[in-house]
Amino acid sequence: MSLWVLRGLRDGVVTTRWPKRPDAYADGWRGPAVVRDPDPADTAGLSDLCPTNAIAVSQGGRRGRVRLDQGRCILCGWCVGARPDVFAWSAGAAGPRASALTRDRLVVPDVSETDETLAAVRASLRERTAALRRSVHIRHVDAGSDGSDEWEILALLGPVYDIHRLGIFFTPSPRHADILLVTGAGATGMAGPLRTTYDGMPDPKVVVAAGTDAVSGGLLGRSDITLGGISDVVPVDVWLPGSPPSPFGILSALLLAVGRLGDGREQA
Repeated sequence: MSLWVLRGLRDGVVTTRWPKRPDAYADGWRGPAVVRDPDPADTAGLSDLCPTNAIAVSQGGRRGRVRLDQGRCILCGWCVGARPDVFAWSAGAAGPRASALTRDRLVVPDVSETDETLAAVRASLRERTAALRRSVHIRHVDAGSDGSDEWEILALLGPVYDIHRLGIFFTPSPRHADILLVTGAGATGMAGPLRTTYDGMPDPKVVVAAGTDAVSGGLLGRSDITLGGISDVVPVDVWLPGSPPSPFGILSALLLAVGRLGDGREQA
């Protein structure tokens, strides 16, 4: 016991002050890949660089426009390593850029929604979750994860992130839950239990797809054993890419879900 006391006196308070104050560790965390040059002179083989087909090239004359779906990015780094002139890593795993309110918002550099459409989505979510401010309870469901997402969620309960300081708690019962936090590629065998959990939650309720697997199915995509994400089973309100997403990213998605963090994703 004395060793723990001495360690506490030596280290002091280790809990992050984010989101009230910036956190350098959060800002330095590597996020999904982005497109550095959307109109490169040489587009040959670009779409073949990604094992999850996240890269799309639309041909136009001698040059092609490159787009990247961050909802499919598993952070393998093949595209960045092979073509650093076209692709780069995004920085900052916390804040409004970590997650999005619509699936199309994860495609960079082009997005289909207008600012007015996104504002309407944001306003609707805030109105629906107006009562979920000071005390929020989460029901987490693993819908076919490889376990890496769960390690990051578990870190939220430690002294560094201390999710309880934000009035956010985990609950084993969907009857007491406000947010459904889902990880995993959407295994076919979990479709029924996931929907039952969602139906058992009281209104208003919010669904967060945490991680690339939950967003798009990741490496497995849509297959005989996976549904290619969870959106075919439950309606998703917040989309969080990452393989896995960082604890800061998960925190930002949860705060965005209850209207305590604005959606500031911009074109990359």
